[in-house]
Amino acid sequence: MHLNTDIHNYYEHLVTEHITVNKYDETYDKEFIDDVSCFALNLLPSRYIRHDVDMAFYLTSGDRHNMVKEVNIAMVESLEYLLKKAKINE
Repeated sequence: MHLNTDIHNYYEHLVTEHITVNKYDETYDKEFIDDVSCFALNLLPSRYIRHDVDMAFYLTSGDRHNMVKEVNIAMVESLEYLLKKAKINE
């Protein structure tokens, strides 16, 4: 069986959007951003899709707003946790 590589978790797009909007790349290195992203994605539910346009069609503006809110919370929690962990390990 061949897994379709077009399949992805829609929350990945929202996490990437959060990183861009909040300019994480100006403060943190890529490896740390990847760790924060993975940690946050593990806190979020999965919403697998083939095409982003599929989500745009099925989501109401309220649903998308709630998903963005969930991402913001997960990213802040992840960032705080990993920064605290890094400080403890210094």
